[in-house]
Order: sequence, then structure tokens, then C-alpha cells
Amino acid sequence: MGMNVGSGGSGDPEVVVDVNTTPLIDVMLVLLVMLIITIPIQTHAVKLDMPQANSPPSDSPPPPAVDLEIDFDGTILWNGTPMDRGTLEANFRREGQADAANQSEFHIRPNKLVEYKSVAGVLASAQRNGVTKIGIVGNEQFM
Repeated sequence: MGMNVGSGGSGDPEVVVDVNTTPLIDVMLVLLVMLIITIPIQTHAVKLDMPQANSPPSDSPPPPAVDLEIDFDGTILWNGTPMDRGTLEANFRREGQADAANQSEFHIRPNKLVEYKSVAGVLASAQRNGVTKIGIVGNEQFM
């Protein structure tokens, strides 16, 4: 380990010296760990002065939420009333033309067994007609 003796032809053995670096590496690792422990944890905080909202309260009550259910076979129920795609498009168009403050919220509740294309079609139709307040409820059934 410390040194190797080679066999030479002249009779004098040739001495090869290798430095044992294991203790040096151990000391270096201990010093590195000590350095990491002693460095204080830096907190990165950015102080921002955010503007305060001063909007006056609205006197009109918010519009009622629309419960939009999509059944397992793709049937669309608007507050419990079944409707076809054309009527759904017309209702979305009417709701999309209202200003953002008076637009109804849509609570979409897809059935667990419904195909994705039915839900995606309803969402695309709502987006195409300008409906912005959309939420999917009942996600716990998919877990």
C-alpha cells in the first residue's frame, strides 16, 4: 500500500511510492460538510407594493349559477332540463354576450362513464361563445 517494490535486473530493488489519498479525501469531505452546515440559509424575499382594489360594491345580486350535467350517454342537462346541441349553443351564445360581471357561473358535472369527447365538446362550445366562468365539479368521483 505505502510502497511497492519492483524487481529489477540490477539487483537494487526499484522503489515506487504511491501517496495514500484516502485520509485526504476524508478530511476534505468533513470540511465540506462543516462548511455546508455553517453557511446560513439565505431567504429570498422580494418586497412588492401591490395596488389596493377600490371597486365599489355592486347593488345587483349575482346571476344564479347554471348546473350543467353531462350524462353517461352524452345527454346534456341544463339545470335538470335535457337539451340538444343547438339549444346549448344558443344558451351559451346568450350567456356569452352578457358582460363579465353579469355572466352566470357554469358548474359542469360530467358523469364518471361519459366519453371525453362529449365533455370536451361542451367546453369548446362554451369557450367559442365567450363563456368565461366555468368550473368542473364532482372531481372526487374520479379519484
